[in-house]
Amino acid sequence: MKKVLKFFCGRVFITGLMIFLQLVWLGVFFWKLTAYSVWIDIAFTLVSILIILYIIHSDDVPGFKIGWIILILLFPVAGGVLYLLFGGQLPARRMKQKLSQQHNKILPQLSPDIAAAEALRDADKRTASCSRYIENASGYPVYTNTQVKYYACGEEMFEDMVCALEQAEHFIFLEYFIIHPGKMWNRIEEILRRKASQGVDIRLICDDMGSLFLLPDDFAKKLESMGIKTLMFNPFVPVLSLVMNNRDHRKIMVIDGHTVFNGGINISDEYINEISLYGYWKDTGVRLQGEAVWNFTAMFLEFWHAYRPESSEESIDSFRPHAFHPEAFHGEGWVQPFADSPIEKEAVSVGVYSDILAQAKDYVYIYTPYLIIDDVLQAAICAAAKRGVDVRIITPGVPDKKIVYRLTHSYYEPLLRAGVRIFEYTPGFIHAKSYLADDSIGVIGTINMDYRSLYLHFECGSYFYRCPILKDLKKDVMDTLSKSREVTLADCNRHFWSRLLDAVLRIAAPLC
Repeated sequence: MKKVLKFFCGRVFITGLMIFLQLVWLGVFFWKLTAYSVWIDIAFTLVSILIILYIIHSDDVPGFKIGWIILILLFPVAGGVLYLLFGGQLPARRMKQKLSQQHNKILPQLSPDIAAAEALRDADKRTASCSRYIENASGYPVYTNTQVKYYACGEEMFEDMVCALEQAEHFIFLEYFIIHPGKMWNRIEEILRRKASQGVDIRLICDDMGSLFLLPDDFAKKLESMGIKTLMFNPFVPVLSLVMNNRDHRKIMVIDGHTVFNGGINISDEYINEISLYGYWKDTGVRLQGEAVWNFTAMFLEFWHAYRPESSEESIDSFRPHAFHPEAFHGEGWVQPFADSPIEKEAVSVGVYSDILAQAKDYVYIYTPYLIIDDVLQAAICAAAKRGVDVRIITPGVPDKKIVYRLTHSYYEPLLRAGVRIFEYTPGFIHAKSYLADDSIGVIGTINMDYRSLYLHFECGSYFYRCPILKDLKKDVMDTLSKSREVTLADCNRHFWSRLLDAVLRIAAPLC
């Protein structure tokens, strides 16, 4: 009885009920309004036509435009209002103002490594141009003198995360989309609590929506009482609002400014295969130690200072890589951590992925849990395959979301006809997000190949050139391919109604 009462009094139920009531109210309102007067119906239809013209004129991605135009044509009264509530890709004004202010404040502190950029230009002008694009679009420069370790699964990375946390002496920054109590989080929480009692500065950012159904309502309050400063990013509120679209999908753990962990791995037991939800959970990640860590630290501080103004005037020099590591760093190759943000209309990840596909000579290997791409990426993938590049995409064999899995399948046929090879990982679910091209270029991070990651979420990743870990990534890809089933055109044969459903889902994909 107590559990039932707790559920009905809980935040999730109340939030869901409030949103449901708002939807019902909107539906009844429009139904009554249009039934009351044909002139009101005409007025709303004219407004919807104006909104359609605005959408056509806007700089939105074609997939977003088509989806909204069809919705408005089908529901001319309600469709226009829904677009006003949810249609824009940019965050709401207040969020944009806060984050833009801090982004502009942090940019001059990023300290570009001029020598590293010049050396990259001497080594490969084509790659240097992509690096320059990343810096101009996101603000984050390229570095050398950074050691990188690759992790082919979450359990390997977790072991090193625990060791690094235990060695922390000054500060720990964590930023995650999902935190779920269990073996992984309980171990990390125990270390954080102990380190906080020793005077280590610990800060945690957790996306509120990502963990909405996973964390107790008093999660942040409990951590604050332990000395762990906590920020629940973009709290989910029971109001129909555009700003709910924009989630913090990053996974960052910075320790003492000189070490960072990043990749697809959240803090939840399925990511380290302590529990099995969809077979074996295949994920990837990296550890950086050195100069390039500063980019990730700056990303974190940008969010933190925007929403914890009491810290906004602190000196950030004490968080730099050499603040607590006076010795020189060493490492082969170039590393460029970057952020992708809906604050700006520049979809950095789309630009980076497209550039890799455009400049590849021999092969491009891709890990992605979701393949829900726009015309730009689809054209880039197909063009690479048509000019003889060996393009291989590895997707899950066991889905976590069946509708999304079906959507992913709907993209297979045009890619296969262009010469792309697609593989499904039969042991379970692929959650990794990475690109590898020609043994020399790679990207590992949090960025899925779907509309949400590419256009709506706050994301991050690292661009690598001639780093030793690319050999490790390739070895892992080859091993994963050996455990995967290759998809053929025969697998794409579907009857008329099935193809019709796929078409509807693809139209709706950018809106979901």
